[in-house]
This record gives sequence, structure tokens and C-alpha cells, in this order.
Amino acid sequence: MDDEVRKAPLFTALDDEAAHAVRKSMTDVTLARGEVLFHEGDSGDSLYVISEGKIKLGTKAADGRENLLSLLGPGEMFGELSLFDPGPRTSTATALTEVRLLALANKDLEPWLNGRPEVAKHLLRALAQRLRRTNVAVGDLVFSDVPGRVAKALGDLAKRFGTRSNDGIYVAHDLTQEELAQLVGASRETVNKALADFASRGWLRLEARAVVILDEDRLSKRAR
Repeated sequence: MDDEVRKAPLFTALDDEAAHAVRKSMTDVTLARGEVLFHEGDSGDSLYVISEGKIKLGTKAADGRENLLSLLGPGEMFGELSLFDPGPRTSTATALTEVRLLALANKDLEPWLNGRPEVAKHLLRALAQRLRRTNVAVGDLVFSDVPGRVAKALGDLAKRFGTRSNDGIYVAHDLTQEELAQLVGASRETVNKALADFASRGWLRLEARAVVILDEDRLSKRAR
């Protein structure tokens, strides 16, 4: 169980004794598929590490339109902004699959940050990486067309959730067509057209809430 803790970037530097100690401070949380952990605007006082399953983080505009900010899987953490900014949650966290989480309250995390500078360093690195990904995503919205953004999103999902097989890379992203469109910031119709084009070219095969990438090189080139 302590190994679950060290999967998260925040705790990779912990030794066995420290990992065991922090694990005792964490609470197990289970979610059914479609269950909401917290809503945008809720108060937040904990960070979460995903042990099993996938979580989506999204926001909703005043007119009801939804935007999918990120898709997270095992070993990834979220909710850490509440440690530095105890304001309301900036997104809604929803289980895409059955999910098991480890929750750590801010009051339990603060002593680790104060007494272990290596933990604070890893947390800052994780926050910097998330900011970097956000900057790239904003740039893609400005400079990339929809097919390019779809190709790039599929490449990223393949790196994080893909499994290689004889005929390609199987990517079980667990997203609906609407959610995939929200992830790349486009309409479902435009994204479906791009996917159909990729499939007709033999670059991928579409499956239910998944794709099989058949030509990784061509798809990668389209993402640039």
C-alpha cells in the first residue's frame, strides 16, 4: 500500500518509513462511475492521489457549455492548489470509471512540507509541469486546427494510458465523443469528422470509448 503513495510525484522521494507514515494519514475514497467528488466552487481542504481508475476535471461556463480541463489516471494527483490557495475549487472532479483515491488533508500535508524540503520540491515540480501543460494547451487553441489538436490529444492519451499490441496502441480513454470534443476545445461534429478522416487514412481504428492507433508516426506528424 505504501507503494501507492510513492506513485504520486509529490511523494516519490520518501523512504519506506516516511511513505508508511504518510499513508497512515491518508483516507481511502471510492467513487462509482459518474460520481462527482467535488464541484467547481466547493471549498477544498485536501489533495487526492488516484490509485485506480480515471478522473476528469472540468468547468462549466455561465451559458452551460462545458470544458474538460484534464483526464487523470493512476499515480496522478489533483486538488493540491487548495494547499496554497484555500479558496473554492476551480473545477469539478468526476469519476470516468470506478475510482479509488487516497485523500490527504492539508493540515496533515503541511508538516511534511515544512520538515521535508524534498517533498516541497517535488510538489513545486508537479505544479510547474501542470502549468506548462496548460500553457501548451492554450497555445494549441490559438495556433492549431482541430484535427491537429485531436491528433495531439490522442498522442498524449496514448503515452499515459496506451497498451501496445500486435496491431498498434490500444488507448482506453473512457471518454464519450462529447467529452473528447471538450478536451480539445471543439464541437463534437468537428472532432468526429477528424476522427473519421484519421480512420479512413488507416491511422487509427475507433472503438467504444477507445481507439487503436495503427500509424503512430503519421498521427504524430499531424499533431505538429
